[in-house]
Amino acid sequence: MRPLTEAETRAVFEKLGRYIGENIQLLVDRPDGTYCFRLHRDRVYYLSEKLLKVAASIPRDSLVSLGTCFGKFTKTQKFRLSVTALDFLAPYAKYKVWVKPGSEQSFLYGNHVLKSGLGRITENTAQYQGVVVFSMADVPLGFGVAAKSTQECRKVDPMAIVVFHQADVGEYVRNEDTLT
Repeated sequence: MRPLTEAETRAVFEKLGRYIGENIQLLVDRPDGTYCFRLHRDRVYYLSEKLLKVAASIPRDSLVSLGTCFGKFTKTQKFRLSVTALDFLAPYAKYKVWVKPGSEQSFLYGNHVLKSGLGRITENTAQYQGVVVFSMADVPLGFGVAAKSTQECRKVDPMAIVVFHQADVGEYVRNEDTLT
């Protein structure tokens, strides 16, 4: 387990910035202590510095996981955000999308959000902006990328895709063997 290099930090913060903007600072400097990001076996973990000090006594070979996995680096060194980061992204999300109850299950099965399933969308959402997807009861379901801007969503066909799926809480069941 090691600190992120400057290039890795930039990649992680750029990806997080798509969803929470400048609120990244709120993830690191929290009222309950200071938190940090660490890399272990190509996965980026988010943990408190107290936990980091305790984990220093564990050999790297024996360490499986530590803190919350925010995502992983692919073989081409691109950062892929994981659904395990959703609980930390949802409160700070700048752009949000709410889906109708009938479309929740479709999204949780890994499908894109269609205009017919769109309940609400944050005003001034730009095209290709990262969004967090919520149910109408404000329960975070996952995240994705806006396929259309807020203005375009008003005019499009009901079967048009408005949010590209990236991750959802259904992955806990579908990919339980690979999530750490």
